Amino acid sequence: SGIKQSTGRYGRLSSLSMKTLETLTFDNAALRDLPLDTVTENVPRQVKNACFSKVEPTPLSSPKTVVYSSSAMRLLDLPESELEREDFPSYLCGSKSIPGAEYAAHCYCGHQFGYFSGQLGDGATMYVGEVLNSDSERWEIQFKGAGKTPFSRSADGRKVLRSSLREFLCSEAMFNLGVPTTRAGSC
Repeated sequence: SGIKQSTGRYGRLSSLSMKTLETLTFDNAALRDLPLDTVTENVPRQVKNACFSKVEPTPLSSPKTVVYSSSAMRLLDLPESELEREDFPSYLCGSKSIPGAEYAAHCYCGHQFGYFSGQLGDGATMYVGEVLNSDSERWEIQFKGAGKTPFSRSADGRKVLRSSLREFLCSEAMFNLGVPTTRAGSC
């Protein structure tokens, strides 16, 4: 499978469909259509009768981009020039807010270590929002390791770089081998 994209005359994205981080088109249907946590305190706890808890990323003092996938970012209509901006890492770690983003952590339950664990949830992942691109495709953006959520338990909500790089490389390898998968935008 390939990346669906708007192409100009020479097979590049048309400049008419290009966006900036500040002009992405968000339509956060999940937060609009599913129950939200009524408790606003962001501490580890049981979340009742909600699919999402609103959260805010914990800023980093000197974020750096280690790697990015320009083809994955083109799904959001972002050109290479946006990925090379000096403030790109600040936007992609949550230190600067992306206009239209609504940060939340997903509440879910399931099995862990062979047993039903009850409430789990995004302890180190944040829903950022859903972007509509120029082809009217909907893409959900998530941050990994952007800080604590109600599901972080005793952890700090951060991710180790080696595991983030491994996830990035595996998702891009699977995509390029034709295996349907999520895409990683950057680390």
